[in-house]
Amino acid sequence: MDKTLQFKGLWAVILGGSGGFGLAAAEKLASQGMNIAVVYREMATADKLIREKFIAIASINDVEVLAYNINALNEAGRDSFLQQFTAAVTNKHCVKVLLHAIARGNLKPLTADTPEAEAYGTLTAEDIQLTTYAMSNSLLDWANLLIKSNLFCDRARIIGLTSEGSHKYWDGYAAVSMAKASLESLCTYMAVEYSKYSINTNIIQAGITDTFSLRKIPGHDQLIEMATSRNPYGRITQPGDVAGVVYLLCTDEANWINGSVIHVDGGEHCR
Repeated sequence: MDKTLQFKGLWAVILGGSGGFGLAAAEKLASQGMNIAVVYREMATADKLIREKFIAIASINDVEVLAYNINALNEAGRDSFLQQFTAAVTNKHCVKVLLHAIARGNLKPLTADTPEAEAYGTLTAEDIQLTTYAMSNSLLDWANLLIKSNLFCDRARIIGLTSEGSHKYWDGYAAVSMAKASLESLCTYMAVEYSKYSINTNIIQAGITDTFSLRKIPGHDQLIEMATSRNPYGRITQPGDVAGVVYLLCTDEANWINGSVIHVDGGEHCR
């Protein structure tokens, strides 16, 4: 069977798909015949460039790519997406995968005696709340939106992204670490409770990857150097490595993978 036919007529909804893991996943899934709905937030100049990429992805792979430059983190944004998406698709029960790749959070230290604190201030409870919603709890609202709208197909997938920083110390990463730990816990419960809707929920723990988001983390150069030396293959993770596993999780052969945290790092976590 032509591999591109397995996803014919199905859609991926990618939250945070204008770069990094989200964009790589869009490219990979489109190459396998899946239509793509990308939700992201960019300024006008960047939006023009990313839409050109989406047009190219659609043309090369003969799929539909719908771009939604909206705020994925509030009800108005979700309502706007739902109205536009349901008007564009020909049938319900068409979403195969919901991928949460939003990278938006505060990178402040806890204490004041650092150069970062002098520049940006120290972490507050509000910072933690905003970061946790963006990088964790918002997935729950999006999943419930698609469930209530009968948009998920049978054996659909929900996939979140975490990092080693969820359980290790990285400079300035406290709020994101808490958000990622929260996401891992949330997905455990989603894996159990959403099984009645025939939805599998899993988490990918990617290795250190040189993305725009990583470069915002204090000491990112040291993280890249450390990951390169630790990795059995002598290189850091690439967005395409993660996109390949997103695709694998969508295949029928992955039907029995549910509630897992999957390391996609070439063995980096082993050292």
